[in-house]
Amino acid sequence: MVLLCGELVFVEEVFRNILFMFICYAYILLIIFVSGKMDKFLHVSRKTSRKFLHMMIGNLIFLIPFFTATIYPVLVAAPFILVTFLASSYSPLKEFGSKIKGLADITEEGHQLGLVFYAISYTFLAVFFASKPYVIAAGILPMAYGDACASIVGEAYGRKKYRVFAGKSLEGSTAMFFASFLSFTFSLAFFSMLYPFSIFDKFAAVLWVALVATLAEAISPLGFDNLTVPIFCVLVFLLLGGGV
Repeated sequence: MVLLCGELVFVEEVFRNILFMFICYAYILLIIFVSGKMDKFLHVSRKTSRKFLHMMIGNLIFLIPFFTATIYPVLVAAPFILVTFLASSYSPLKEFGSKIKGLADITEEGHQLGLVFYAISYTFLAVFFASKPYVIAAGILPMAYGDACASIVGEAYGRKKYRVFAGKSLEGSTAMFFASFLSFTFSLAFFSMLYPFSIFDKFAAVLWVALVATLAEAISPLGFDNLTVPIFCVLVFLLLGGGV
């Protein structure tokens, strides 16, 4: 009887995780659909649509604590490495792009592999830190919110230009810093209610993450910030004890 109850609990847990995983898929597909239609209904640029997609997908980290096994967040992120690649101009299956036209159109307007790098970063961090989603947040939120705000503000208000490997603006970099700081701080306030740490103990780490995110974005060309920002931010956060 005890064994049977244990098996039933296991099956129920697996079912709940799989159901929640498909809810995440539905959310991602909804955001892709909405992003693909924004230019038509809201008359915004494809770039704005792409940045909206970036920000909304970043919010998936807030769902990770509700999985009971670390493999499921990986299974949520990993398939989109292939999906975003097949939606890009590098895809060997051009007809696939036509079937997910919203994502393909957004990809065509941006850095061709930017969304692929985004999915790779998400998957990589989920593999190693799914049990500590606040560590994933250190990499994903500066990329999702910081980079999006840097691009939007830089394009609209950027006057003081500079170049390392790609053209940037001081106004955009300033927006990158504050958006990274605020989004990551908010996430830690949320995660501190679920995990045994105080947000105040991580305040210095948050500042450094925002600074490193800003520097990484400033020197990264052609969508590579979707790799460099998450990697460097997580490394800094871990080195400063944020993962404890």
